[in-house]
Parts: sequence; structure tokens; C-alpha cells
Amino acid sequence: MSAVSSRLPAFPWDKLEPYKATAAAHPDGIVDLSVGTPVDPVPELVQQALTGAANSPGYPTVWGTPALRDAIKGWLEKRLGARSVEHTNILPVVGSKELVAWLPTQLGLGAGDQVAYPRLAYPTYEVGARLCGAEPVVYDDPTELDPTHLKLLWLNSPSNPTGRVLAKDELVRIVAWAREHGVLIFSDECYLELGWEAEPVSVLHPDVCGGSFDGIVAVHSLSKRSNLAGYRAAFVAGDAAVLGELLQIRKHGGMMTAAPVQAATVAALGDDAHVQEQRARYAARRAALREALVKHGFRIEHSEASLYLWATRDEGCWETVAHLAELGILVAPGDFYGEAGERFVRVAFTATDERVEAAVKRLGQ
Repeated sequence: MSAVSSRLPAFPWDKLEPYKATAAAHPDGIVDLSVGTPVDPVPELVQQALTGAANSPGYPTVWGTPALRDAIKGWLEKRLGARSVEHTNILPVVGSKELVAWLPTQLGLGAGDQVAYPRLAYPTYEVGARLCGAEPVVYDDPTELDPTHLKLLWLNSPSNPTGRVLAKDELVRIVAWAREHGVLIFSDECYLELGWEAEPVSVLHPDVCGGSFDGIVAVHSLSKRSNLAGYRAAFVAGDAAVLGELLQIRKHGGMMTAAPVQAATVAALGDDAHVQEQRARYAARRAALREALVKHGFRIEHSEASLYLWATRDEGCWETVAHLAELGILVAPGDFYGEAGERFVRVAFTATDERVEAAVKRLGQ
């Protein structure tokens, strides 16, 4: 029996361990800007909703409670401008990474099928294709792909790692092309509420989708907007036929969001104040790190949204990683996200204010 793991690329973060050790040896400790994991408190109202639903002895449903679907529907309409959303257009998932990794398998894709994603991209898009035996394909412009065997097209705006935002007219053009060729679009929009120098637009906005969700699904997560990475709270929304099929498969697979997490999600989606407070924290950290990096000799490209700065010193990314590690700062090498990132690093601004201040000070010395 051949190991499924043999289909997968090497786990990239293992390569960073020696540099992490170097950074950790700094007298003032490591400033870890490599992984974009939230460090700020979970909002109090979300914690209260979670504990209030702690007495949940029965199995939750895969489709979620009606209250959860109502909350998602309301958020889609209010925040994304989506119209005519029904419960059949909604499906909770156990964190967006699980969805990305297993989606091609759940769609029934395999040998002879292609899954496409941006040339610079979150590595799990490739992992998902390889897990089911499909062919991973990268693109600069998806409309230049040969659609013959293309079954699933990933969009990612705002982008991880670059922070690039696809303009509305670009999305309109891509959606029209995909529909013309019968290609299913999944749009990873997990950073949509973190636009800084651009206003990200969802594929579910009527100006993009033309009022129809046919052939398109958007992926959203509460990990970043609400500091709920530890809750694994996410959902997908869009084409009812696609989500109906996924619902049936996920019922058989027991892919259920925990009942207390469902209750917490309802609370989080119903409150805007904590989102604005968290945005303000990130905006301050972003501004401080950006200025310090530029003064240190870096050039920042894209980065108009998301939780990262896409930075370069016009040298190999591992040289930059080593240089910053000597300052006690750990960042992610750009080639984790594709060969096109080999001269960039991704700098997360999810560390605490104290650690960001330490990084700024070190970069200024």
C-alpha cells in the first residue's frame, strides 16, 4: 500500500526550524512574524456564547442550526452585498483549511482532472489537488488556461501571501470565462474584511455574479476577523447545487462544526464592533512594520490587504530569512508559496504590540 503522503510536497515549515532557533536565541527573545496566527483575545461576547452553549450533549448537524444559517445569510447580505441568499446557498465547514484540502476529493475529482490556483498561493490548494490525484496547475491569468480538463478554479482575493486584491472588473471577466467553459470557481475570501489600500469585492456581489450564484462559491473564515482560529469556524456560500452535493458527502463523513462553535459564530457574525477594534490593532502594527522595513532597505509590493507585508531586498528569500533571524525576527520565505516568491518574504503583523515594537526597534538599529 503506497502512502498517500507520498503524493504531497514536503511540509514547508519544517525547513524554517533552524532559523527559528537562531531567532529564539536573541537576548530579547524571538519576534515570530512567520505564521499569521491571531494572538489577541477572543471577543468577550463570543466567549460568552461559546460557554453558554457548553451543555451540548447531542450531535450537531452538518448543515448547522437555523440560527447559524440565518446569521451567515445576514452577514453575506450586509457585508458582501449578496442578494437572494437562501439557506441552500450556505454550508458551515470545520475551518477553511479543511475545506480547501479536501474539496477536490469531495467533488469527485481525480486522475485526468485539473485544479488551478494562483502562481503565488496558499500551499493547501496544491495539497488538495494532490490528495485526490488531480493535476495541480498554476496561473497568472486564469482565462489564459486551457479549460479542457479544468474542473476547479481557485481564486484568492485578498491574496495570501501577497495581499493583492482582484479588482471588480477582473472578477467579472474571470467569472464570465469560467461560466462559458463550465469551470467551477471557489473564491477564497478569508481576508476580505482586511482591506487597507483597496476595498475587496466578493464574487457573490451582484455586480460580479450578475445576481446568480451558478458556478461560484465563496469561502469565508472567522479566524482572522474575530480571532477564532482556535475555534475552526468557517463557511462556504454560493451555488446551491454544489453545496447540496457537498452537504450530502459531509453528512456521511461526519464533518460537523461543534455546537458551541456554531453558537459562537452566530455571536461573532452579529457584532461589528470587535471587528473594527481588531482592524485598528492590525492597522497600527502594519503601519509600524511597513515603515521599519522600508527604512531597513526593503521594498513592499502589493500588500494592499490581508495580514501580511510582501517584502523583498532583491536577494534570495532564504538570505533574507537568515538576515532577519540574526535580528531575532522570524518571517516566512516567499518560496513557500511558489517559485515566483523566491526573492520575497512574507511578514505577518499578527504579533502582539510589544513584539511588533521589538521588531521595529531591531530593524532600526
